[in-house]
Amino acid sequence: MTVLEQMMAPDTRSDDTIATLNLYLIESPIMMARQQGVGDVKGTVKRVLLRLVSKDGIEGWGEAAPWEVFTGTSEAAFAAIDVYLRELVIGWPLSNIRGLMAAMDRRIIGHGEAKLAIEMAMFDILGKRSGLSVAELLGGRVRDTIPLSFSIADPDFDADMERMKKMVPEGNTIFKVKTGVKPHAVDMAHLEAMRSEFGDRIDLRLDYNQALAPFGAMATLRDVAQFAPTFIEQPVPRDALAAMASFREKLDAPILADESCFDAHDLLEVIRMKAADAISVKLMKAGGLLKGQGIMAIADAHRLPGYGGTLWEGGIALAAGTQFIAATPGMSLGCEFYMPHHVLTEDVLEERIPNQAGAVVVPKAPGLGIKVTDASVHANARVLATA
Repeated sequence: MTVLEQMMAPDTRSDDTIATLNLYLIESPIMMARQQGVGDVKGTVKRVLLRLVSKDGIEGWGEAAPWEVFTGTSEAAFAAIDVYLRELVIGWPLSNIRGLMAAMDRRIIGHGEAKLAIEMAMFDILGKRSGLSVAELLGGRVRDTIPLSFSIADPDFDADMERMKKMVPEGNTIFKVKTGVKPHAVDMAHLEAMRSEFGDRIDLRLDYNQALAPFGAMATLRDVAQFAPTFIEQPVPRDALAAMASFREKLDAPILADESCFDAHDLLEVIRMKAADAISVKLMKAGGLLKGQGIMAIADAHRLPGYGGTLWEGGIALAAGTQFIAATPGMSLGCEFYMPHHVLTEDVLEERIPNQAGAVVVPKAPGLGIKVTDASVHANARVLATA
C-alpha cells in the first residue's frame, strides 16, 4: 500500500477486515442467440465471480461481467483484481467501502466492473453481519418489486413472438426491441406485428445500441415513433450528443442515453447538451453501487428517470442491481434483469431470485439476499481459471 492508503486503513488486526479473496473466471451456456447493434452473443458468456471472507469468517460474493464491445473483457477484470487490487483489498476494513473504492481508483485506471465486484462483496458481508439487506445499507428500500423488461433480440423473430405469447398472459408487459441490426423495413414489419398482436397491452421500447449514423437517423426514428415507444434508447454513437439533442427536440418519443452516459461526467454533458429524457444506469458501467447512486442524484436534480440496464450478468450481479434499484427512488423505469431466468441455462445461485407477474422481487434476506457456494459455482458453470 502507499503511505496514503496505509493512513486510511485502520488496524488490520481487527475482525472488521478482509482476510481472503478468491476468484473464478467462468463460462456459462446461454439458451438463445442475442443480436444487437454493437455486437452479437451466442453460445456462452464469460464473467468473473469473487468471494471475500472477513477475518471473523463472514463470506460475501461479487461479480464482474464486462462485455468486450462495451466495457472490456472478463479476462482483464480477472487480472485487474488478481494482479493489481488483491494486495490492496486484503486487510482493508469492511466498514470503509468508500475509502477502498477511492484507493482502487488511484491504484488502477478503469476496470469499473472489477471494482464493483469487490464493492458488492463487501456490502454482502456487511449486510450479513448487521442483518440488513444491501438496499437498507444503501439508505432503505423504496420498492419491493421492479418491473421486468425483456429484450427482443433473438435473430429468429418468430421465436421471440412465441416467447411473448407465453409471457404476456403471465404479466410480462415490458419489451425492448433491439432495432437497427436488421434492415429498417424488417424492423418496421416486426414492430407492426407486435402492435397488431398485443396492442396497448405491452409497453414497447426500442434500443438501437448506437446502430444508426447521425445523418439520416431522423427519418428512421420518425418512422418507428408511430408505434408509440416508451423511449428510444441510444440511436446513434455515444459521442453524437448534438444528434441526440435534435431527436429529443423534434420527436414525441423520449430519448434514453445508455452508451452516452457511463459516469457522472458523461451525465453532466448529456444534461448540458439536452441530449436525453432518461438514462440507463448499468452498474457495470458506473463501476459501483455508490457511484450509481451518485449518478442518479444528479439525474434526480434534473428530473431524468433511470432505467436498470444490463450486460450479461448472472444472479450475483443482478441481485446487487435489484438492491441498488430498490434503494434508489429515481430508478423508476424498470430493469432488464432477465438473464438468469430466460437466457442462462444454469445460474450459480443455489436459488434464483423470483420473478412474479412481470416483476423482479427484491430479496429481503441480509446482504445481497442470495446463497452461493463453491459447489454451486462448479456445478452450474465451466470454471476456466481460479486465483
